[in-house]
Amino acid sequence: MSEAHPGTEANRLINETSPYLLQHAHNPVDWYPWGPEALEKAAAENRALFISVGYAACHWCHVMERESFEDPEVAAVMNENFVCIKVDREERPDIDAIYMDAVQALSGHGGWPMSVWASPEGIPFYGGTYFPPQDRPGMPSFRRVLEGISRAWDESGPTIVEQGRELVRRIAESNHPPRIDGDLSPELLPNAVTTLSRSFDRQNGGFGRAPKFPQPPVLELLLRQAGTGNSEASEMIQMTLRKMALGGIYDQVGGGFARYTVDATWLTPHFEKMLYDNAQLARLYTRAWQLDHSPLYRRIAEETLQYLVRDMQDSTGGFYSSEDADSEGHEGKFYVWDYDEFMGLAPEAAEYYGVTPEGNFEGSNILTAASDDPPEEARKKLFAAREGRVRPGRDEKILTSWNGLAISAFAETGAALGRSDLVDQGARAARFLLKSARNEHGRLLHSYKDGQARVLGMLEDYAYLAEGLFSLWEVTFEPEWLEATRELTAQMLDLFWDTDEDGFFSTGKDHEKLILRQKEIIESVTPAPNGVASLVMLRLGLLTGQDDLTAKAESVLKIALPYMDRVPQAVCTFLSALDFHLSTPKEIVVVGSRPEADPLIEQIWNRYLPNKVVAGSPPGIDSPLLEDKVAIGGRPTAFVCEHFACKAPTSDPRVLAAQLA
Repeated sequence: MSEAHPGTEANRLINETSPYLLQHAHNPVDWYPWGPEALEKAAAENRALFISVGYAACHWCHVMERESFEDPEVAAVMNENFVCIKVDREERPDIDAIYMDAVQALSGHGGWPMSVWASPEGIPFYGGTYFPPQDRPGMPSFRRVLEGISRAWDESGPTIVEQGRELVRRIAESNHPPRIDGDLSPELLPNAVTTLSRSFDRQNGGFGRAPKFPQPPVLELLLRQAGTGNSEASEMIQMTLRKMALGGIYDQVGGGFARYTVDATWLTPHFEKMLYDNAQLARLYTRAWQLDHSPLYRRIAEETLQYLVRDMQDSTGGFYSSEDADSEGHEGKFYVWDYDEFMGLAPEAAEYYGVTPEGNFEGSNILTAASDDPPEEARKKLFAAREGRVRPGRDEKILTSWNGLAISAFAETGAALGRSDLVDQGARAARFLLKSARNEHGRLLHSYKDGQARVLGMLEDYAYLAEGLFSLWEVTFEPEWLEATRELTAQMLDLFWDTDEDGFFSTGKDHEKLILRQKEIIESVTPAPNGVASLVMLRLGLLTGQDDLTAKAESVLKIALPYMDRVPQAVCTFLSALDFHLSTPKEIVVVGSRPEADPLIEQIWNRYLPNKVVAGSPPGIDSPLLEDKVAIGGRPTAFVCEHFACKAPTSDPRVLAAQLA
């Protein structure tokens, strides 16, 4: 993480709250944050924009900063020829998404740091990712690129801007795929498994070659299909979850997952840890435990959430965005082990953790696990010793969207594993967001830092948080969570719905006007907000009897239909929502006060039932599922229904278990 440089005056970024922008506040580059001041200056002086996008935990962002943005000579070229804008992609996912599409179209690949050159109104005409300080084979130096683009702008600016406009037109078209005539067929689901199997790594789990990402939305879909008895899906999900849990991508000492590994075997992570990965993976391992009750999956889910509470939770209850890959200027230094240091602490565990004199990472050791059961005493000693090290930098922004994912994980894992303390952590984060991440009009905001919430909430904020709140409702039966879910869903429809072509835009109708208003369908490591919104509306529509929500949800699924058959790996969240839509979801009602009703509720949550809606009373809510449902003989009573046709009510947990099987 960049520190203030003696003798270097702060630039405009010093007034920002984003840790990533503050890392660059003492660069000699005349950085601007994204905003009208930079765009107006570029227009007044007819200068191109240089837009640099990254995030606080990004290793190669730090490298490019050290090599180029801290170099006074390079900074002079930047300042003389461009208006330079620094963007935190986590704080402004709307800007990041537009320019990432542009960079991928221009260069064939994407990633961070992202480097984009654009006209004063923001039309992109050239872009890439990391540029080195000197020429390398196939990769020009950053300074050479700067000088070449400056000449091109001076000599043929109008021509390259028109080319940029054509690029933006193509991106806009790709955001609105043509509707196709076709059915939301059940065959799309097993066909997706077959397609996914073609890129499955049968030796190591996961998909494709290095680098390898966990891809939680893909794994969620496979788990759903495994739950239907699909043996191919079961093989893929089981191997992947085990290999990741025992590999270097998982922090074998402190819990939690790194973002990805640079190899295909899950050994060598890019050591940064992201909230969105750990939230999704904790919930995924919980759901996998519900399916087969593997002790490994339970341990990984609990340890991952324990990591978030211990190292990533703010005093407000919200969860921070990420931890850096680097500490003391070295990638992974906090996590790896020198052989002699390890042997001085826990020699009895060297074989279990794969520790050798030669090491497996630059002469040091990344710990892996030889079996499902770690040596606990050795682990405690290692953890205590590691706590004395200099920790990686931490991005302490609290993002509404990623916290929504975490709330879902804490609620579901707490319910499944009988951990009310975890449910309480999810509720604490939810209450914080509903109080502090909204403006005076009740409009959700995206980012919170240092007592200040900022940036209008986007579709991902509304969809992810609504899903988390609905999970809290199903787990606690506290009406406040259902009321908040309904309120957010109504706002989401008002602010983001495309009245012409259906589906949701990524930004609200009250959002800052950018060069285009995207409707993101393709997903990567986080679930497609449109897909999540569809699933929330399906569940909420079933619970409340609002058929209009169900119809809207189905129309959202249809916008992804062109991709479901051809490239299912790009729309797995839509396919998971489709699975719910095409199934006969179980409508489960429990009437009775807690804790007397808990033995019945435990039967609901200790098994894998992805296609269900749960309701409880008292306290009562306005739901057709609760009509005419009363306790039998004054004892807590459960009702299992499908299409409002119910099996015999029961107060016996064993009978309920049989009805749910």
